[in-house]
Amino acid sequence: MEKQFFVLIGRSGSGKGTQSELLKNALESKGVERVVNVTTGAGFRDFITKDTYVAKLAREVNDTGGLQPEFLAVWGWSNIFINILQGGETIILDGAPRKPFEVHVLHSAINFFGYHKPIIIYLETTESVSREHIAKRGRADDKIESDVNNRMDWFETDVLPTLDVYFNDPRYTVLRINGNQTIDEVHNEIMQKLSI
Repeated sequence: MEKQFFVLIGRSGSGKGTQSELLKNALESKGVERVVNVTTGAGFRDFITKDTYVAKLAREVNDTGGLQPEFLAVWGWSNIFINILQGGETIILDGAPRKPFEVHVLHSAINFFGYHKPIIIYLETTESVSREHIAKRGRADDKIESDVNNRMDWFETDVLPTLDVYFNDPRYTVLRINGNQTIDEVHNEIMQKLSI
């Protein structure tokens, strides 16, 4: 299989991390070698534990459920690409881009690395289902209601316009997935729509 670039987008709590890992496992079981799962959220949560000036500022934004500035968002995934890619990998990117501006920067990376027709997997969940998932996963940054409210708000103000960019750009294939289903049902729908 030719190397591919997948982007998983959805609300906080939509299951992006779970589904990206399941997709990675499914691709590897089909013989796809060197599948790299780039999870921006986990890397960023690790970054803000550091004792640097920038990490402290980013932690303050994170602790209030805010959206990180564009330069840090781009640095997060681009730094991972720079440090781990060797050529020929299939990439699954989870958690970026979050703003329309990032789409264009990410596309420059996609072109640079030689990927064609990236696939956007939109996990479409209702806010209530996303909130249920957030409550169950028990992460430290999920415990304050106002922070969760902020994340739901910036999905509407920033991420949905980002999706509009993808829906209207013929360079991408966009798959709408019903994220309100069980984990297995969501995974099966992804596999079916990808014809894997």
